[in-house]
Amino acid sequence: MNTALDDDLLTPEATADPYPLLDALREHDPVHWSADHRAWLLTRYDDVSAAFANKALSNDRVRPVRAARAARGETSDSAADRVLALMSEWMVVSDPPAHSRLRKLAAGAFKGQRISAMDASITALVDELIDAFTGGDLIAGVAYPLPATVIATMLGAPVADRDRFRDWSDELALVAFGGGGSDRHERALGGLHEMDAYFRSLIEQRRSEPGDDMLTAMMGTEQDDKLSDDELSAMCALLLFAGHETTTNSIANATLALLRRPDDLARLRRDPDLLNTTVEELLRFDGPIKVINRWVVDETEIRGRTISPGERVHLVLAAANRDPERFADPATVDIERSPNPHVAFGKGIHACIGAQLARMETRIAVGRIVSRLPDLALAAEPRWKPAVASRSLEALEVSV
Repeated sequence: MNTALDDDLLTPEATADPYPLLDALREHDPVHWSADHRAWLLTRYDDVSAAFANKALSNDRVRPVRAARAARGETSDSAADRVLALMSEWMVVSDPPAHSRLRKLAAGAFKGQRISAMDASITALVDELIDAFTGGDLIAGVAYPLPATVIATMLGAPVADRDRFRDWSDELALVAFGGGGSDRHERALGGLHEMDAYFRSLIEQRRSEPGDDMLTAMMGTEQDDKLSDDELSAMCALLLFAGHETTTNSIANATLALLRRPDDLARLRRDPDLLNTTVEELLRFDGPIKVINRWVVDETEIRGRTISPGERVHLVLAAANRDPERFADPATVDIERSPNPHVAFGKGIHACIGAQLARMETRIAVGRIVSRLPDLALAAEPRWKPAVASRSLEALEVSV
């Protein structure tokens, strides 16, 4: 085991560009114990891909953290524990059979035809945002309000509330993505309580006034097994957080990658039919999520390393998506790359349930930005948010 390798994903250098660090880990120690992150880092595509199906690696990763905190004598009524207690109900941090049940009950809201039918409305919204954009931060002007508005609409919430959604999501990101300062749990707890009260009120409203929205669909009408109010509120919180955080990052990161590659940008403008493969390639090249966590529940062996129950494993998607054993010339953007089996949205039973929607929003946003803003240019060198799990910009300042 090469413990001398740099493995801290939160240094300024790794925050700005994590790929040199990840390349070194993947080449020299692909199953690496990180004392900084108190986790094993898996960086090769085959290992990450196999880990998604490895039952020794549990997705139920919040409850064990709470148990470990309790074993260390940390108070159960602390802000940190109360935040973790609320997040432990999320579908994305559960295993079968609980996960299977929650995903089945939520799946009706994500039917392919329901998402496909949103194409025209999403395009109209992007055009409206671009019409109002005169330069400055493209994230604040386009990349954030698009998914936030879409999620608000899908949940049947007033679009005017989307700024509240952002505040809540930003506070949750401090915990979920491993960033923020010592007060992050207190900030997240306040946001979670406000958000929970908001969604419970919305649930009551939809119960008396059903609509053609995702929340009504998740409430169900005939099935014997239904989501409880606690589960509905948790599902709404998860959809709000995952549904706009990931898509905002996808749009911003893809746009930045194109601005830094004027030849590819010009080529896409000449041939819009390349949009689908371009978006898939940019999800691979610099996707919205760097790391997904797993909790070890049974002893397992990966590349000769014994990984024990109670340890954590980081599936480093950003490294897997640039593995030269899986992708030719992985550090280069190839907007015609096909096939492109990246794992930006995970894999298997825990693959992102909203991936179709995220792809649609990203394709439409990037396509309209490219076609409608011909003079788009970087106005300032962008800064990245320090976080273990996410790959997100502070801002994307551009001129138009």
